Formats: sequence, structure tokens, C-alpha cells
Amino acid sequence: MKDQILSLINADSVDIYNLKYLLSGMNTVDIAEIFEEIDREKIVQLFRLLPKPIAADVFAYADSDHQQIIVETLTDTEIGEIMGKLFVDDAVDFIEELPANVVKRVLQNVPPEKRKTINQILQYPDDSAGSIMTTEYVDLREDATVREAFDAIRNTGLNKETIYTCYVIRRDRLLMGVVSAKTLLLASPQDRIGDIMDKKFVFAYTTDDQEATADQFQKYDLLAMPVVDREQRLVGIITVDDIVEVIVEESTEDIEKMAALAPSDDPYLKTGIFQMARNRILWLMVLMLSATITGSIISSFEAGLAVLPILVAFIPMLMDTGGNAGAQSSTLIIRGMAVGEIGLKDVARVVWKEIRVGTLCGLALGLVNLFRVYIMNGRDLMLSITVTLSLFCTILMAKTVGSLLPIVAKRLKIDPAIMAAPLITTIVDATSLIIYFSMAKAIFGL
Repeated sequence: MKDQILSLINADSVDIYNLKYLLSGMNTVDIAEIFEEIDREKIVQLFRLLPKPIAADVFAYADSDHQQIIVETLTDTEIGEIMGKLFVDDAVDFIEELPANVVKRVLQNVPPEKRKTINQILQYPDDSAGSIMTTEYVDLREDATVREAFDAIRNTGLNKETIYTCYVIRRDRLLMGVVSAKTLLLASPQDRIGDIMDKKFVFAYTTDDQEATADQFQKYDLLAMPVVDREQRLVGIITVDDIVEVIVEESTEDIEKMAALAPSDDPYLKTGIFQMARNRILWLMVLMLSATITGSIISSFEAGLAVLPILVAFIPMLMDTGGNAGAQSSTLIIRGMAVGEIGLKDVARVVWKEIRVGTLCGLALGLVNLFRVYIMNGRDLMLSITVTLSLFCTILMAKTVGSLLPIVAKRLKIDPAIMAAPLITTIVDATSLIIYFSMAKAIFGL
């Protein structure tokens, strides 16, 4: 169907009737994806052909650049209609991406009550739970019956973000409990909401960190979570679709940090080359300068290398293996901390486990390396032993450092992802050289 629509929209003479028919039977997410494959004029043309019941949904799923293109061509009345149908959290996401002059025009065409709510949410910190919540939820009273609750849901549910979980509040908006649609369906019509609601609910404060809120969603398998102020008054809810976006953003940020990149909010293809270079230069500079430590260590052993130059041949292998071993451990620890499997209290267990893993890995790689060096280097047993012992100690050290540094970073309230492969590799490189040259001095008497 997507190919048919692209063919019709790109034709010299657009078959409007067939195009409308195909669009009416297509998923709104898929329609929004079509915008990626057509030019600016066609985007506007296609959007205007959408049936009104689905136009707002398509707009919500469209890329921010495409949303701006559409808004700039709409009349004030049309903007008002779109904004009136958007859920508050989608409207906030849209407005945050717009230039100031476009924001002013959009807000002028938003109903006053909704504009006030949007402005309130925009005031919350970017990474807070309050910044991703919506105020469109179903609230019920404790003294209402199940029958009255269903009447309220039917009257107001159409314009709510979700009706699968309802929130029980007092007149002062103090959150008392939650009740699911399943509970309501299975209850008797005469039952009071206060008697069947769940009082052991999970909630977030407006100032809570988004990532911590996402962890709560995962821990308790939630579809929605109430957001309250410091007086426990209900101010909004967060739905799972917004949490998925948070998880994707946080994962992307961690991956960028682990690759020694400054995090960026913009997609790769939409990031300018100067911005991209700026995001990379700082860490590359730090890592480049830190490599001078490695150079200094090699220089300090220059006399020994002159006596036994064959030692130079094994430096890359030792450094690479140590860096890889450390990166393996750090990646697993960072991932475990991110999903809540590993906490600060587990530091001793983690280090002890990695020491044992490092011992096994070191023995396996050391045994292979012993025979390899012995056979390939003139059956020099002393050289083989030197390289093998250095490799074993390097792997053991790298596994320990790779597991310990992310936990230390967490303890110091630093993002553990910063302690990933590049930084650990730099530390391990320097340490592995010290181990190697110390071993060579001891065995060869250099």
C-alpha cells in the first residue's frame, strides 16, 4: 500500500479519490513515515488529503521537521484544530522542537485552558517526569459507584490519553488510589470505587528523573504512572509510549558516551558536520593526550628494548587484549547497573567474580599464547614465559579495572558510561606496559 501511495502522490496527475481511499485504510504511523520519502510540497499536499479523524494522529507521529513544514502552510484555524486534537504531551514535544517565531503563532491558536497546561509542563526541567507527563487522564471519586464510574469514562474517555487505568482523587486532588478497567468490569455496578481501588500504587514526583521513572515502569510492568506534586496532589500521568522514548534516548546517550562522543539530541543525518566534529574532538583530544603516558612508559624502557628488541613485537597484542578484556567487563557492569541488576552494595561480589573470570580467561589465552610464542620465536622459553605471564596479569588486571571503575563512577555520581571502553582502554594500556616491562626486567635482568 505504501508503494501505491508513493506512486500516486508522485504522479504527474494525482488521483485524489484513490489516494484518499488508500490513506483512510492505512496505519497513521505508516502514513507519517511516507513523509520521509517525498519532498516538501508533496508532504503538505498529502497531509491536506488526510481524513480529519486521523490527521492529528499522523501529525503526532511525524518527524519534527515535517511537523514544522505542515504548520507553516496551515491557516490559523487549521492549526487550532490540530492542536485541539493533540494530546498535551504530544503538543509539548512538538512545541519544544519549533523555532520561537513559530511557537508564538501555534500557541496563539491553542485553546486558552490547553495553552495554560502546555506552558506549565514546558516549565519543568527537561529530564524530569513532569516534562513528559500529560494531564489528560480519567479521575474518579472515592464515593462514586462502578456504574457512575463507567458513565464518567464514557463521557470523558474519548479525549483522554488512556482509560485502562483510572485515578481516584479527593476534591483537593489528593491521589487516593488507582483502579484498572479490568477491576471495574469485574466489579458489581453498586460497588464503591473506594472499596475496590488499589491503595498500593506506584507514583512519580514531577521533579523525579526520567531515567529513574523509566526504571520504575520496568520494575512494576506499568502501562501508566500517576505524577504528583510534593503535596501528593495528582497533576498528570506518564504513559508507556513516552517512557519508551525516554529509554531509547537514555540508551542512545549511553552508547555515545561509551564510544567517547558528546551526546547529541539530533539524528545522525540531521546533525551538521561542525556540530558532529565538536561532539567528537574533546574526547579524542583527551584520549590522544592520555596516550602520552603510554609513550612515556615505553621511552623509560628504551634501553631494555635496545638489548632485546623482540619485546616490541608483543606490545600491540598485550595492549589490545587488555583493552578488549576491560571493555567486556565494563560493558556488562554498565548494562547490569542500567537495568538494576547491580547496585553499589554489590561491588565486592562483582570484583571477586571478575577476578575469577579473569583468571580463567587469562589461563586459556596464556596457554595458547605460550605455545604460539615458543613455536614462532625460535623456541625461546624465557621469552614465551615473559609474554604469557604478562598477558595473564594484564587480563586479570583489565577485568578487575573494567568492573570496578563503572561502580566507582556511580558512587561519585558520574555517569558510568563515561568509564567505558575508551577510558578503560587507556588505563589498561598504560598498566599493561608497566606489567610487561617489569616482568621482562625480572626475568631477563634488563
